[in-house]
Amino acid sequence: MDPIVVAYALYLLISVPLTVLVARTLSKHGRVFLTEVFADSPGLATAVNQLLVVGFYLISLGFVTLFLTSSAEVPTAREVFELISVKVGTVALVLGFMHLTNVLVFNGIRRRHLAPKPPSVPVPVPVPFAGQVPPYPAR
Repeated sequence: MDPIVVAYALYLLISVPLTVLVARTLSKHGRVFLTEVFADSPGLATAVNQLLVVGFYLISLGFVTLFLTSSAEVPTAREVFELISVKVGTVALVLGFMHLTNVLVFNGIRRRHLAPKPPSVPVPVPVPFAGQVPPYPAR
């Protein structure tokens, strides 16, 4: 069997389950954030969580498949493992960055939701001084 095909197969056997593991972790723990944020609408929390997970899968698996190809020559087993380590390491870094981005987004949504709302202040009506003609029509 061609060594590059072995490298591709091993890369996919490592990268796809790693992507699924990160996505499941994001889904499980992201649900906690979103349930708190959308406490009055649990259906919305579930929907937003699922949309974020689908987006994560699309971006991650798209990157994994685009990063699959290689023009490197890999005649030995050592070079197969070196190629796989670079590819899987890059995928792990990208997944870690995406995970961190999702956590920051969840935290931002949560903070915005939990921030105290400013009290609604009535707009003051200007009152003219004694003897001053008001610049606006009198009521």
